[in-house]
Amino acid sequence: MRAARWVGGRVLTGLVTLLGIALLVFAAVRVVPGQAERVLLGPLATDEQRAALVAALGLDRDLVSQFGIWMGKVLTGDLGTSIVSRQPVLDELAMRLPVTATIALMALVIALAIGIPVGVLQALRARRRGGAVVSRVVGGLGISIPEFVLGALVVLLFSSVPLGITIGAFTPVAEDVGQGLLSSLLPALVLSVFCAAATARTTRDAVLGVLVEPYVQAAVARGETPGSIVRHHVLRNATIPILTLAATLLAYLLGGAVIVEGLFNVPGVGSYLLLAMDRRDYAVVQAGVMLAAVVFVATSVLVELVSSLVDPRVSTIGAKA
Repeated sequence: MRAARWVGGRVLTGLVTLLGIALLVFAAVRVVPGQAERVLLGPLATDEQRAALVAALGLDRDLVSQFGIWMGKVLTGDLGTSIVSRQPVLDELAMRLPVTATIALMALVIALAIGIPVGVLQALRARRRGGAVVSRVVGGLGISIPEFVLGALVVLLFSSVPLGITIGAFTPVAEDVGQGLLSSLLPALVLSVFCAAATARTTRDAVLGVLVEPYVQAAVARGETPGSIVRHHVLRNATIPILTLAATLLAYLLGGAVIVEGLFNVPGVGSYLLLAMDRRDYAVVQAGVMLAAVVFVATSVLVELVSSLVDPRVSTIGAKA
């Protein structure tokens, strides 16, 4: 009963969070300078034409009514219609989501494959002064370098030097698996740098926290090898913070790849959302941000549930709180 209450509380918190984000997004897109009707019709349109478009879009209603109508449609799976393409937003997002998801998952796999071993190695060599300094410098660079700077450098390099990967020619995985993965490689590598550095730092801190536990010290006293200690004692108990970070990174990669997709001419959700912002396409902007929010909240709740299975103390602490 206590566990069910804990799960219900987490789900309810997630729903309230989504409602708050919906309110913020709805308000934000309407205070951005530039009216949608002026962007769509141009400066030569008459006042009558603008008024007709405003009425057709429902923008002549008060904000409370607009929000209520939008939320009612969202709850029934209707994300609205793009005022630019006149196509359902849900269909356009569904067409672009696999592209973004492929890049995001590839970036996450690369980040975890690099970050976890590096973090474990850093923790095991934490007492070596030279190694600690190098790891901090490299990790700091990975976290601090802006993605648009790194992406621009990669685009410049591969545009100047023939290395077998064409910039700007993107092939979806659904059309050709091999070429699609190759097309996704460079954007994924750019996105994975920050994620790998963050994963290494989180893994290092988590492993250092576990290494001082009495059961690990007992394993050392028994003469177990460092590899055996890491496999059997350290990794499982350091899993929760790594899982939490991985979920956060996945949501970030799905919703935060706007600039990278634009740099590499990737027809994903990020570039679609960037274009919609420029055109004041309210329905697309709201749907895109809400999609990222749903992914973030859902993965956060899922990670908490998985963490409670890995370490039952998580749900116990949450229930007592």
